[in-house]
This record gives sequence, structure tokens and C-alpha cells, in this order.
Amino acid sequence: VASFGVAYIAYRGVNGSTSVNIAINVIQISALIVFAVMALGYRMNHPPGKSGLQWDASSGAAYDYQYKTEKTAANGQTTETIVRDSNGVPQPLLDASGKPVPYTVTYPEKDDSGNFVSHPTARSVIGAHNWGWVFVQATVAILILVGFESVTAMGGEAKNPKRDVPIAVITSLLVQGAFCYLFEYFAANYFLNSGYPLSAAQGSAAPVGDMMIMVGDAILGPGHGKIFMLIQAFTVFLALIGTTLSCMNTGARVTYAMGKDEEVPEHFGILHGKNLTPHRAIWTLAAISAVVGCLGVALAFGDAGAPADSAIQALPHGILSSFGYTTHDAMAKLPNSLLTVTLASNFGTFLLYALSCVICLVAYHNHPNFKPIRHFVIPIFGLLANLACMAFYLIGPFMGYGTKMEPLLALAIAGVWAIYGWIYFVRSSKASGRTTLVRERANANSV
Repeated sequence: VASFGVAYIAYRGVNGSTSVNIAINVIQISALIVFAVMALGYRMNHPPGKSGLQWDASSGAAYDYQYKTEKTAANGQTTETIVRDSNGVPQPLLDASGKPVPYTVTYPEKDDSGNFVSHPTARSVIGAHNWGWVFVQATVAILILVGFESVTAMGGEAKNPKRDVPIAVITSLLVQGAFCYLFEYFAANYFLNSGYPLSAAQGSAAPVGDMMIMVGDAILGPGHGKIFMLIQAFTVFLALIGTTLSCMNTGARVTYAMGKDEEVPEHFGILHGKNLTPHRAIWTLAAISAVVGCLGVALAFGDAGAPADSAIQALPHGILSSFGYTTHDAMAKLPNSLLTVTLASNFGTFLLYALSCVICLVAYHNHPNFKPIRHFVIPIFGLLANLACMAFYLIGPFMGYGTKMEPLLALAIAGVWAIYGWIYFVRSSKASGRTTLVRERANANSV
């Protein structure tokens, strides 16, 4: 439903798409800034040793007291477990006067086992602690920066595309990467503390949502954090619509251009008579997106995200609520379909950007307007960076970063699609009587 809803917005044309994107961007960026400021405010107003909040994953809430624990024995080992009431709320540790002991916030870098906990300083947030994990983040976070492609796809509607499109592309990348992503990335990481360590974020399905509940309770008052989180979640939903719209506009315009060049069936190269949009490409992409989306959530809790058997048994036993949830061991052997689809999509993004850099190098070779920095240094850097990220799909899992199933399956999907595309391209070229590769150098004087 969401796929076809976004497709309808794209079908309406550039005015509808632009209006929706402007509204979504204003709402989402404003919400992002509000959360980032609140997260930074919480950190700055809670120096080490000051009373603060402690997150409890079981109840999904934060409390301002230390938890009462008791020792329990299981499998010959003694562990401390939190004492809870009948509603699952952790009970407070009481002092000699019978009052709850306040929880004090600290910012240790690592725990006794050497596991990372939080960032002691602001400089630690932007520092590279492990280059392997930097590449892991890059292979996923590239999805955040693809919005600028919709700008290039609408060059035909621009009044002065040679001037406006490059400005729009650079502005889009700066707003997305250097402002929005960096700002929220810094705020969320700087917020980490002993009350919400990295281990809590790793075990959560929505760590930023947990942080929103904590800062909402701390700043807006107890009980208001969840309301704040739900409002923010709605703006994220709007942002997903905007991101999908940008991707669909780009894909439809590229498919339209390929249809005009007869690289795909000709009906994709036809514009709608009233809206002047490549409507057939849009609706085809909507159908494909719907299928891929359903496949993506089919095993969203596979591999490392497999829930415990107790959590599976607690699910409502209906075909719509528990279908596919077998056992923890069985689900752990299956790939995470959502991560697989993300990595497969991002691999295509890296490949596209790498080829764009190659095209820039070839197009401006011995060109009179050639500029070393713009047409050689930057494309070479972009090519190497994209090749490194693509290579990390294969190398990373064997270095201990993540699991092997998702990146290798993503590579297999990309390989199958590449083989199919090459076969289709060769056949269509032969059918139209065109050569597959350029065999003669064009004569510039004949243009």
C-alpha cells in the first residue's frame, strides 16, 4: 500500500513531488534538531556523578533509582537478577531510611570486560575507533545520502539545469551528510552513558527511540517520553515516504531514458499526456518495490536478531502475528532478509557511483575544459572509496565484522541481476542491429 501511495505522488508530476518533499523535509529536519538538542542538553546537564535515569529494556522505560537485585543460581552459576513487581517494573534499592537510592550517571569508555560503553569526551564521538566498523557503517549509511539523485533525475524540468542541478546536488549532500546525519549521529552517540550504554543500544530494536523516551522523561517530565517518541516516530514515517519518493523518481526517470534509447521495452519511454511523468515506469517500480518490501520483512528477525524462544512463545498465535517464527535456533540459521535487501540495494548504489566516477574520467580525458581536481582527483578518490566499500562486502565478514550470510547473499543477488541485465542488453542490441561495444572513435569535427 505504501509503495503504490508513493507511486501516486510521483505519478502526479514534479509539482506534487516537490510539494510533498518540501513539507516532509521541513517536518523531519525540525524534529531531528529538536531531539538532537534535547540529547545534547541531557548530556551537558548530567555530568559524571549527577543523578540521572537508568534504562530498563524489559519494561521499556527509564527510572531515576538504582535497582534492587537478588542472587539466583542457574546451571551452577550465581548471577544477580533485578527484583520486579507483578507488572515487571524494577524495584528500587532502598537506603537506611527506606528511600530509593538515586541512580548516578557516569561515562566510562569500557566496562570490566573491555566492551565499549560510552564516549567520555566529545572528541571521542567523531574519532575512528575501528576502521573495520567504519566501513560497516558506510555500507549501510550510504542509503541516507541517495536523495540527491532525484535532483539529477529532474534536470529536464529545471529552468537552468547546468547551473541549478549541480548547486542542488551539492546542497542536498551537505544538508543530508554534513548537517543532518552528522548532527544526529553526534548527539545520539554523545548521549550514551552508564544508564544507557552501547550494549543496551545493541540489544534494542530501536535504540534512538529508547533515547527519545529517556530525554523526554528527563526534560518534559515523567511519562511524557513515550509520547515524545511516538511523535518523532511519525516524522520518521514521513521521512521514509520522502526517501522512497526520491528513489522512485530517480528510478522512473532512468527507466524512461532507457526506454527512449530502446535499452528496455519501448513503452517505458512514454510520458503521461497530462502529468508528463513516465507513468508506466512508475507503476512498474511500485509493483517491484512492493514485492521486495514484503520479502525484506519476511525474515526481519533472522540470523543474529533471532528472538529467544520465550519471546516467540509470548507472541499471539495467529497466522498474521506468528507466521515464520519457529524457534530461536531455526531462525538464527536463516539470513536477516531486511539487512540482505538493504545491502543488495546499497551494493548497486556503490556500483552506480563507481561507474559515474569512471564516466567522468573518460568523458574529460583530453577535453579542453579538463580540470585536474574536479575531473581527475575527485573521481579517482570516489572510485577507490566505492570499490573499497564493495570489496568490504566480501572481506568484512571474514575479518569478524558481522555475519557472512547477508553480505554474501547480497552479492549473489547483485551477481544474478548483473548476469540477467547483460543477457538482456546483448539480445536487445542484436535485435536492433546495434553493436554491444563502441568500436570506433567519434569524430569531434562531425558534431
